[in-house]
Amino acid sequence: MTITTSSTDHLISHFAGKLAFETDASDVHADQDAGVRFVLIDSRGEAAWAQGRIVGAIHLPTAEIATRAPDAIPLDVPVVTYCWGPGCNGSTRAALEFAKLGYQVKEMIGGFEYWAREGYPVEDDHGRIIRAKDPLTAPVHSITCDC
Repeated sequence: MTITTSSTDHLISHFAGKLAFETDASDVHADQDAGVRFVLIDSRGEAAWAQGRIVGAIHLPTAEIATRAPDAIPLDVPVVTYCWGPGCNGSTRAALEFAKLGYQVKEMIGGFEYWAREGYPVEDDHGRIIRAKDPLTAPVHSITCDC
């Protein structure tokens, strides 16, 4: 395969664009630990929220974003959305709703599934849920994957 200068520029633009609009569980967790100012939005329905969610997330189903977000979240606070996982585009739809309202927003790829599988803090209506890291999604004996 030959990559030309113009296709190289296109590739750089594409991947830089993805990083501008997407984040992952590891980066979100690191930002939480570092005290970075942002709001983490769980865009799933009530049953999913009750079953389990990311510690520190706010429950705001996609259908309610347009009416509730302006009163609940200041416009100058960055937003990160998540839904179930990579097989679900709910976080994309939620991010779109926030973008329509003028928020700086990113989508957390991998969603709740990868957050939980990587062993980050999860809770349900009864409290914290302790989960071991899944060796298929995160290094078991390291803090990060160093990617």
